[in-house]
Amino acid sequence: MNRVYKCFPGGKFKVLTLSYDDGKIEDRRLVDIFNKYGIRATFNVNSGLKNPEVRIDPDEWQSLYEGHEIALHTVTHPTLNRCGRYEIIRELLEDKTAIEKIIKKPVRGLALPNGAGNECITSITSDLGIKYIRQAADQYALVKAAQTYSKVSDGPILLGDENGFSMPTDYMNWIPTCHHNHNIKEFGKKFIKLSKKQYLYMMYVWGHSFEFSKNDNWEIIEEFCEMIGGRDDIWYATNIEIVDYNEAFDRLQFFADNEYVYNPSAFSVWVAVNNTSIVEIHGGETVKLKN
Repeated sequence: MNRVYKCFPGGKFKVLTLSYDDGKIEDRRLVDIFNKYGIRATFNVNSGLKNPEVRIDPDEWQSLYEGHEIALHTVTHPTLNRCGRYEIIRELLEDKTAIEKIIKKPVRGLALPNGAGNECITSITSDLGIKYIRQAADQYALVKAAQTYSKVSDGPILLGDENGFSMPTDYMNWIPTCHHNHNIKEFGKKFIKLSKKQYLYMMYVWGHSFEFSKNDNWEIIEEFCEMIGGRDDIWYATNIEIVDYNEAFDRLQFFADNEYVYNPSAFSVWVAVNNTSIVEIHGGETVKLKN
């Protein structure tokens, strides 16, 4: 019987994604850097907070973030786990409605303001059609984990940072690898060196673009993107693309003998067969997996 492994698009086994909050004007410079090096990211905006001196105007969202993803960050950025159920629903539903009217696309992701989540929020969010929740959304809500040290360096791990490259088991409780101020280049170097193709790896960076101006350290993200961009073994994806692709793989319909597979989705899925060949299964096609 064939041994079939999931691959990322093009047969890749590593994926890089980034997530940035608040829609501040520094996003313009950050998007330019990402576009220069072919990096894909998700930008989480607040539809009810408007100040042209500080925040990107909603009229600019569609053009600025083209090629990236726009996701929810609530209307007014409250600490949701201190809010009542009605306020949680209003913050999420109004944000989703407002953003979708502007960008003319469904919005299906959420980064929690202040990293504040609970089961009630997850339940409400799921009912509203949200497919993933990024936890620990605000750097200032994080607490240093005492006596806990990074797998990459001797710096303390921040709560909300996973510090690893495993794929999430629960997209409604999605923990990033690291904040951009937390050893991002060291993590990047380790990620680049990963070579065991029997695994899938993900590196997930999060932060706020205004932090680069505040800390005068734009070189951190520029050097990281230059180092990790343009590699043929990495899939550069937005958050929702990762979720959608994995759901498409889970929908594949394999024959009992594992010799054929049918893809009911609209877009392609890639698999590795017997560790010898990469097979693309186009949407709507049944493909023979050669022995």
